[in-house]
Amino acid sequence: MSSGIDRTNLIYAAQTGDPASIERLLAVCQADARRYAYKHCQVSDIDDAVQESLLVISRKVKGLKAAAAFSSWLFTVIKRECRKLARAMFRHDPLDDDMAEKQLAGKSDNDLRIDLAAALESLPAHYLEVVLLRDFEELTIAEIAERLGEQPGAVKSRLHRARELVREYLLGPA
Repeated sequence: MSSGIDRTNLIYAAQTGDPASIERLLAVCQADARRYAYKHCQVSDIDDAVQESLLVISRKVKGLKAAAAFSSWLFTVIKRECRKLARAMFRHDPLDDDMAEKQLAGKSDNDLRIDLAAALESLPAHYLEVVLLRDFEELTIAEIAERLGEQPGAVKSRLHRARELVREYLLGPA
């Protein structure tokens, strides 16, 4: 956009519910959203955080009270999505973290690598596939779902279960 006035006018137009204006506003703010998500998210969660944030913005822009507040609102939404994704990745009892840290601290890096490789090898193929695509190839949930021809919810569920199995393998049952 050529100026802040143009962006403000675009925000006002999007607030009227005009689909073309909303789409244009999302396109304009996407680069800022990615930069901000890059600072606040795990690398593997950036695309998901930006996508979810822009979806929230598109649905709720009509309720924004002041166009001048748009940027800070956008950043707040992105930061919230980053935190939500980080919590989802490690959703388990924090007390288990202390136990896990103590248990794993006694092992050498080489032993940990061997144990992790064995844990991954122990996974059924459909679990291993989503872990490799997400954590090693750093694909988004949407990209994995598209590649596998499945619903994003099914991919998220499978990834969660796969991580739980790896954790159980490394630490024993909780």
